[in-house]
Amino acid sequence: MTKYIKKKKNKNQTINIQKEYNFHQAINILRKNQNKKFIESVDIAINLNIDAKQSSQNIKGITILPHGIGKKMKIAVLTQGDNIQKAIKYGAYIAGGEEIINQLKDKKNNFNTIIASPDMMNLITKLGPILGPRGLLPNPKTGTVTNNIKETVKNFYQGHVRYKNEKNGIIHTTIGKINFSNEQLQKNLIAIIIDLNKLKPKNIKGDLIKKITLSTTMGVGIKTEINSIYENTKFI
Repeated sequence: MTKYIKKKKNKNQTINIQKEYNFHQAINILRKNQNKKFIESVDIAINLNIDAKQSSQNIKGITILPHGIGKKMKIAVLTQGDNIQKAIKYGAYIAGGEEIINQLKDKKNNFNTIIASPDMMNLITKLGPILGPRGLLPNPKTGTVTNNIKETVKNFYQGHVRYKNEKNGIIHTTIGKINFSNEQLQKNLIAIIIDLNKLKPKNIKGDLIKKITLSTTMGVGIKTEINSIYENTKFI
């Protein structure tokens, strides 16, 4: 244990935790100091210009990441008719109506997402007490209740992240894996920023995002210059 602590301390000596780094500098620092035993996630903490004590200012959403999150998605779809085969074809693990309810209730299945067509609202209501606490209940606001089963399953299979601010007005989520290219991580982060700004409460003055900190699963946080995130990309 002592050796590990010394090694981690020495690795972080070259990092100024008070300084704001350019996005690419920050990623390169994280890459240089990554854990060699497994592929770490690249995580972000976004400080928002909100008062989390006011319910009208709380932010909750989902972003489909252009380059995914680096792991295979397990999607279930509540639907019927032709949509069942479409869902399976484009990446759903299971699809159907009443016949898949027991599988949705089983916590061992560990679904990342559950999507439903509007005609299945009666089943969604029944599943509320089970899926709600796990953050899996289909909802039109998160794009998981839709008539376009094909496109929705394709997008979610590609990879998405869910987020909501905690009591200090900070959102924690991931933008991929440390073995992603800088550009892939950059475009994933921009996608989240774009979606967050769409969710900006009307009564907030000024910019929604105050500060962004990048880190790896086991690494130190690196403050990142917000404007640098958009540099050298054709994403927008």
